[in-house]
Amino acid sequence: MHLAGENIFGLWTTRKKERIYASRVNGTTLLAEHLAAMSRKPSVLVCASAVGYYGDGGETVLTEQSPAGSGFLSRVCREWEAATQPAGVRVVNLRLGMVLDRRGGALAKMLPAFKMGLGGVLGSGRQWVSWIALADVVRVIAFALTAETLCGPVNAVAPEPVTNRTFTKTLAETLHRPAILPAPAAVLRLLPGKFADETLLSSTRALPEKLLHSGFSFNHSTLREALAALLTP
Repeated sequence: MHLAGENIFGLWTTRKKERIYASRVNGTTLLAEHLAAMSRKPSVLVCASAVGYYGDGGETVLTEQSPAGSGFLSRVCREWEAATQPAGVRVVNLRLGMVLDRRGGALAKMLPAFKMGLGGVLGSGRQWVSWIALADVVRVIAFALTAETLCGPVNAVAPEPVTNRTFTKTLAETLHRPAILPAPAAVLRLLPGKFADETLLSSTRALPEKLLHSGFSFNHSTLREALAALLTP
């Protein structure tokens, strides 16, 4: 199982983007080459990827059969997944959505503002967010290790993506706080390296088609129940 990679959050300077790319593509290449050279190989390599593979999909419903997008994150994901192919074993590329955990990741970064009632929609709020609870990520990984027919790209996302506006409203209601401080797209785009356009404002309406067809069931299939489980004392 390979989940390493530089955190994509932060200022997208040239050096930061180089670290994001190298930590994923170069590291995965070395791992795959090592596996290929082993006389006794493991039966499967489960490697992280991301729904960033699809780029900005707008309103389009995205499955594992959908084409790659354009932009920096799409290129990283394409080459990241390609780097696993020389391994010579069954490979599962988990295209992860926003992983929800109160102790880390995007949700942890949002919580302080939302708890103070200072949350708000990002840009228009119409962009789709593909998310998954951390507990379900762990279950997906375990499933991928043992489901011998599962291979290639797998959308590791909950079956009900939501718009940013719905995400904002649901998070605020779960915390019993208002969310009245929007972040205009023009302000977000002041961040360097097109970080906002490829993350905060990008729309990804991905569905876990392969997981559902393989018999996987989610513990948290709706955002409201996932946030309630994570944030209710």
